[in-house]
Amino acid sequence: MQFTVNGASVEASADIRTSLLDLLREHLHLTGTKKGCNQGACGACTVLVDGVRINSCLALAVQYEGREITTIEGVGTPEAPHPLQAAFIEHDGFQCGYCTPGQICSALGAAAEWQRGVPSAVTADLREDRIRIDHDELRERMSGNLCRCGAYNGIVDAIRETLIVESAA
Repeated sequence: MQFTVNGASVEASADIRTSLLDLLREHLHLTGTKKGCNQGACGACTVLVDGVRINSCLALAVQYEGREITTIEGVGTPEAPHPLQAAFIEHDGFQCGYCTPGQICSALGAAAEWQRGVPSAVTADLREDRIRIDHDELRERMSGNLCRCGAYNGIVDAIRETLIVESAA
């Protein structure tokens, strides 16, 4: 199978029943994406495929052959973190850090959805040209990502400061 992972062309061979999560972690050794519940309920395995967020534990790798996959390793570097990564640190948006890669990938996907005008379950007015991101709207968009440590306030603050402000400009 051939993929573009974090901007690099990658070939991998794996059983056709291999999940995208297992391909990333076990075959490509990209361990930033975490295996939490392995049932699509926690969001720890969230990655971006062609800019759209997915739960990689629920996806067969073969379904995404030829597509562009971005994991947390492709978002920033220790020397040059993505602004959202820096905001997570500044706002204490993580404690143990286990869910953080999925939270960050999900937030990037959510911001892209918002920019495209995709409504959420709590979007108040579907006729607006620009969806207003208030506290409830942001929390709804991130509701598929759980944090067992309870760092939600810092996560929301980091996303609001970084992605929503950037997107509104």
